[in-house]
Amino acid sequence: MSAGTETVEVPAGINAVSVSAWFAQNVPQAVAPLRFELIAGGRSNLTYRVHCADGYSVVLRRPPLGHVLATAHDMGREHKIISGVGLTDVPVPATIALCDDPEVNDAPFYVMSYEEGAVLHSADESALVPDAERMPLSRRVADVLAELHAIEPDDVGLGDLGRREDYLGRQLRRWTRQWEQSKTRELPIMDEVAAVLAARKPDQIGAAIVHGDYRLGNMLTGARPTGHWGIVAVLDWELCTLGDPLADVGFLMNNWVSPDEPSAGSSAPTQAGGFASRTQMLDWYCDASGRDVSGVEYYRAFSYWRLAAISEGVLNRYLHGAMADAQETDTSVFRDSVDFLSASAAERLAIR
Repeated sequence: MSAGTETVEVPAGINAVSVSAWFAQNVPQAVAPLRFELIAGGRSNLTYRVHCADGYSVVLRRPPLGHVLATAHDMGREHKIISGVGLTDVPVPATIALCDDPEVNDAPFYVMSYEEGAVLHSADESALVPDAERMPLSRRVADVLAELHAIEPDDVGLGDLGRREDYLGRQLRRWTRQWEQSKTRELPIMDEVAAVLAARKPDQIGAAIVHGDYRLGNMLTGARPTGHWGIVAVLDWELCTLGDPLADVGFLMNNWVSPDEPSAGSSAPTQAGGFASRTQMLDWYCDASGRDVSGVEYYRAFSYWRLAAISEGVLNRYLHGAMADAQETDTSVFRDSVDFLSASAAERLAIR
C-alpha cells in the first residue's frame, strides 16, 4: 500500500485494504492511513502492531497462516477470555473489537489496546530489570497467578469456557490427539510419558481459570506507579480454559530457571539471576491462594510433555510454511526442544 509517494511493506497475514476499511467502521479511534508491523516472537497466533496516522497504536491478533489444527486458534474465544479477565484486577490489555468474518482478512481477528512494556523473553531482556526490582517482580508473578485462580468464572462471563472437572484427563486426551495429528516423526518417549501421566493422574481439588502458558515471556513488564517493576499485562491466552490451577503452577516452575540450570528450549529470563527461587515462588503462591502445592512435580512433568506436543505442532506449521517468518527460522531448534522437553518430563516422573 502507499502513503503519499512512500511504499509501505505490508507483512504477511494482513490484507491492508480490507482490514483498513473494517477499522474505519469498527475502530474509529484508529486514524487512517494504517501501518501494520508484525511483532517478533510469536510462534502461534500472529500479533501485529497497528500504527495509526496520529501516533496511536493498537494490536491485532489473528491465527497463523495456512495449515492449522481445527480446534486451535479461536479468535472469538481468546477475545472473550481477555474481555472477561479484564473485568478483574488481573492486568490484561483492553479488548476493542472482534472480526469474525474471514472475508475481511482470510481469518477472524481481534483488536486490543497496545500497552507499553518489556517482554522478558530471555536473560538478555531481563537485564532491563534493575537488580533490586527482580525480587518484587517475582512476588508479583506469584501473586497475579493466585489472583487469576481466585476468580469465579461465572462472575466474569467465563463459566461456559470449558468443563471444570477432570482437567488433566481432558488435557491428556487433547494433547495426545494433537501430537498424533501434528508429529513430524516417531518419538516413543512421548507415548511412554503420556501413559504414566494417565496412570498417576491425581484427583483435582477445585477448579479455576487456567491460563495455560503463564510465564514472564508472556507478560509485558515495566515500572509501575508504585515505583516497583511490575506486570503491565498478561498476554497470550489462547490455551486458557477452566480446570486444575496447579497446571499453571507446574508450568511456571518449569520456566522459572536458575542461572546454573539449562533451559527447556524456551524463554528463560530468570537465568539472569536475582529472581526468587522456585521454593520462594511456591511459598508465595501457597500463601496467596491457600492451595496445597506438594504435588507440583507431577504437574511439572505434565507441563513438559504438553509443551513438547505444542512445540511439535509449531514445528509442523513451520514445515508447512504456515508461519510468517518460516523462511528465516531454523526449525532444528524446535526439534531439539521437543527432545529436551520429553526427556525432562520423563525425568520428573523418574521413568528414565
